[in-house]
Amino acid sequence: MLLHTIKEVREQVKEWKKEGLTVGLVPTMGALHNGHLSLIKKAVEKCDKVVVSVFVNPIQFCPGEDLDKYPRTLEADTKLCNDAGVSIVFAPSPSEMYGQSEMRTNDFLTYVIPPFFYVNKLCGKSRVGHFDGVCTVVNKLFNIVQPDFAFFGQKDAQQLIIIKKMVKDLNIPVDIVPCPIVREESGLALSSRNKYLSEEDKKEALVLSKILNNIKDCYKKGITDVEALKETAFQFLTDKHELEYLELLDCEDLEEKKIADNNTRVFIACKVGGVRLIDNILLGE
Repeated sequence: MLLHTIKEVREQVKEWKKEGLTVGLVPTMGALHNGHLSLIKKAVEKCDKVVVSVFVNPIQFCPGEDLDKYPRTLEADTKLCNDAGVSIVFAPSPSEMYGQSEMRTNDFLTYVIPPFFYVNKLCGKSRVGHFDGVCTVVNKLFNIVQPDFAFFGQKDAQQLIIIKKMVKDLNIPVDIVPCPIVREESGLALSSRNKYLSEEDKKEALVLSKILNNIKDCYKKGITDVEALKETAFQFLTDKHELEYLELLDCEDLEEKKIADNNTRVFIACKVGGVRLIDNILLGE
């Protein structure tokens, strides 16, 4: 069932709740791939009814980012969802989500602002305001769908940590279900932005997973000094790689680590062929 309005979704969910059914939500920006499908599969297994939102959220894009170019494949996305057992595909317009007049400028919108400590690092440093937009739209989706469970991939680990913090701090009655990163056979983490990569770029993009796996191997061999672990990355980098960050932080609260342990997550962002890619790995897994 493809729905475009908040009212329609609320009415349908209200009927499900009357029947005592559990509801799962998978928030997406569309251009669905196997990573999204793994979230949907988990949701369908766990919940009686599943809502997948398909919404390219304009307020989480920063100036100069790829909002207009971001892939939009609603027809294909809807078919994938229907085949996977999804009950509702919710595909609102920006004006449906935020109101036509409010979209004139961000000054007219109410935002959910996550803690500065959580956003002033990793992706938040270069994408100022990005997580304000993410938390705002996710909070709105929680209010619209009122899910019992919401499913998020661990590839966007900083986003997942921030959303869990928002849910805790604002007492939102939803259980957040983290789902593992899905990778191509090569090791490249699945992402909608992979569509922008040429075949040669895809080979070069493997540097992210190579660096992460090498750091994990070094940690397993007994190297725990964070700076020493980070130094091992440079052997893999060439002039085709524009490294934005490589950080080792606590997997729950993003506290900076000097000595790595099993709760340390390694985060990396790197541009390849002009495409910004992110990945991460937990050392204790």
